[in-house]
Amino acid sequence: MSEKMLDNGDVLEITTPLTDETVENLKAGQRVLISGTIYGGRDSAHKRMIAALDAKEPLPVDLKGQVIYYVGPAPAPPGRPIGSAGPTTSGRMDAYTPRLLEIGLKGMLGKGSRSKEVKDAIRRYKAVYLALVGGAAALISQSILESEVVAYEELGPEALRRMKVKNLPAVVINDVHGGDLYEQGRAKYAKGGDRG
Repeated sequence: MSEKMLDNGDVLEITTPLTDETVENLKAGQRVLISGTIYGGRDSAHKRMIAALDAKEPLPVDLKGQVIYYVGPAPAPPGRPIGSAGPTTSGRMDAYTPRLLEIGLKGMLGKGSRSKEVKDAIRRYKAVYLALVGGAAALISQSILESEVVAYEELGPEALRRMKVKNLPAVVINDVHGGDLYEQGRAKYAKGGDRG
């Protein structure tokens, strides 16, 4: 794991797997560039992982310190490791997330707000939720250098996949300190703050 500030001073480069120290240094609103290995999976893959945990079976991957990107990518065009890979609405994973955080998952990438239960679990288990820009799927895919299905292949785009990323841009939404960028934005707007 490594982290460093870029020259412009407002973007933090982080490398997976994430440690408690890295996660504790991230604050809501912080822009980051993620490099390293992350995992991709959506509702169906999450449901399968929780079923495995309920049955006391091992997961297909060790999630300790890992980041899951809520994505169901398009097929890879010729010469590319993956097709368009935009974020899925994160709330669809809320029912499964606290359990995965409990076993060591450290980061989640998606779009949209999280439930109170997920935000509480983020604080309790020292994790972070980050958002990517919806509608920028083709651009996001350029940060994905490698992609391979590692479990649940029969789920097609919703299979669990391992991806190598470089400088994947994201913004911290929920941090371990209780920060919530969406709530901060709504409060600022309600007070008539800068809307530009």
